[in-house]
Amino acid sequence: MVGRLIQTAKSAYQYPLIFKQLWHTPLPDQEVVYRDLKRFTYRQIRERIGRLASALSKAGVVPGDTVSVLDWDSHRFLEAFFAIPMMGAVLQTVNVRLSPEQIAYTIDHAGASTLLVNDDFVGLLEGLKAQLPKIKRLIVMSDRPAPQTGSLSFVGEYESLLAAASPDYDFPDFDENTQATTFYTTGTTGLPKGVAGAAARRVRKTSAYRRGSETKQEENQRHHNKSTGREIWRRAFTRLSKWSAPVPNPGKKPRLQPSIELRRR
Repeated sequence: MVGRLIQTAKSAYQYPLIFKQLWHTPLPDQEVVYRDLKRFTYRQIRERIGRLASALSKAGVVPGDTVSVLDWDSHRFLEAFFAIPMMGAVLQTVNVRLSPEQIAYTIDHAGASTLLVNDDFVGLLEGLKAQLPKIKRLIVMSDRPAPQTGSLSFVGEYESLLAAASPDYDFPDFDENTQATTFYTTGTTGLPKGVAGAAARRVRKTSAYRRGSETKQEENQRHHNKSTGREIWRRAFTRLSKWSAPVPNPGKKPRLQPSIELRRR
């Protein structure tokens, strides 16, 4: 059933609900912190997202392609979470807790042509390479000064590719029902099951995740924050930061927010 639609002017901008729109709000003065290794402001993260999209595009990624990410919960994961769907490509977050055979199955089943891999998993990937015939290009990521590449051939190292890429990627508009992500289940009978997520659903989910767990005080603060543009950022990044628990550092008191902590699972 279709109700009466309001006719819009041809020149009217339809404003699809996609990740690109989140970056049109004022950026708050907060930091994204990855372990004790990296600190970035939101403005720097936005620039790095543009650089990642430019680098992936130059490597051959086009809208509709699937890009798999085999990494810990890092700043790179956060950048890929935005950059890949914003390009119109599909992000597959590889579940590192699956068995090697299931990891290979999910990457191949998702149809990934590009794989971003943390060098902690190079040894694993060497044993799975023969099971990934659809992978055309590999990009290595590392927390080390020099990444470990083993016997694998990579088109480049993540930070080097970003450094050589433009931050001014022209992210396109597209239908908000365009597929943005592919996740795979765990703990089910048989092989992991793929779940596709549309761009609009991913944006709504980041908003609803935080909204459903807030206290009355937080709700009041959210209404106050709306006028400053900080709220949509808090919601968008809260979901990512909740995916992993902070790793305690013996002998030191835990640091409190506002910094967003991205830790290894």
